Amino acid sequence: MNKNYTAASFMVAVLMVIAWEYIPQLGGIPSYIIPTFSETMIELVRMYQSESLVNHVLSTFQMTALGFVIGSALGAFLGFILGSSELLERIISPYILALQIAPKVAFAPLFIMWFGYTAWPKLLVTILIVFFPILVNVLQSMKTIDRDMINLARAYNLSRFQIFMKIELPSSLPNLFAGLRICATLAVIGVTVGEMVGGNTGLGYLIGYGEGQANAAMVFNSIALLTFIGILLYILVVYMENRVLHYIPKKEQH
Repeated sequence: MNKNYTAASFMVAVLMVIAWEYIPQLGGIPSYIIPTFSETMIELVRMYQSESLVNHVLSTFQMTALGFVIGSALGAFLGFILGSSELLERIISPYILALQIAPKVAFAPLFIMWFGYTAWPKLLVTILIVFFPILVNVLQSMKTIDRDMINLARAYNLSRFQIFMKIELPSSLPNLFAGLRICATLAVIGVTVGEMVGGNTGLGYLIGYGEGQANAAMVFNSIALLTFIGILLYILVVYMENRVLHYIPKKEQH
């Protein structure tokens, strides 16, 4: 059955490529609006040879991974802290809510004013975008933990750290990984915004550069590579989730 799905998916991809190659030509659409598949591939080779494409890809991947890791760690840490203290949550939650509502991409110009055209603006935007979904998921999971189980652990004289390691952390892991899957894609958005607004390297920079040159093929290639980075990061998160949460039974596929 899986082989049939794979074959069908491959056929859909082939049909999409054929349509991409011939429909713009039949419709008389100029290449600076929608380039054909072959024109896009030719431009990809040119970008590799003349535009230091590998360096741009590595720069974007590095910032994406770094922002994802830092934002996730900070979000999870604060989520566990606030989930452990109802008083602290009530005090800090209004400010967190205000920052969560604020559009994160709007901070990019401000970070550029503060840090200049360096790697910091795109990294900070990525951290902000990743931070809040992780925080909300972890905080919500901490609120749904069975209080009777925690009281039982206290009755057996378990320390606060032991309660966290044996009850709270394992109970929060499914929600944490659900947030990580979401943020694996959001991290790419954060880096792209930072690179487009004030970067001089990366795929987001190439998108802006291609737009200025009316080079739609360059924009298409940059978007495709950004998508590939997001998929790769998502696959890594799913792999880690399967290794860590192997004890959770999976639904059978029919």
